Amino acid sequence: MQIDDKLLTKLEKLSALKIADEKRQELEEQLSQIVNFVEKLDELKLDDMEAMTSTTKGGTPFRLDESRKSEVFDVISKHAPNSQDGFFIVPKIIE
Repeated sequence: MQIDDKLLTKLEKLSALKIADEKRQELEEQLSQIVNFVEKLDELKLDDMEAMTSTTKGGTPFRLDESRKSEVFDVISKHAPNSQDGFFIVPKIIE
């Protein structure tokens, strides 16, 4: 499948992005390469393959769900313009 200017314009509108005129040709080529690669993957016969949900045999090992004290918020809140009781205070945007 070839990505042309008409399709790129439609994608631009759907994504709410503005693509610079000097980048359009390069982006069309890159998107066409991606679509061609996906089309090649679609040709693979995977009917006899079992779907994998994990690359580790037996699944992912779980850790104990233990609460621990962390200094992360203290470090981050020092850089926040406004915080109180462990929360960031932000301006109200909805009436």
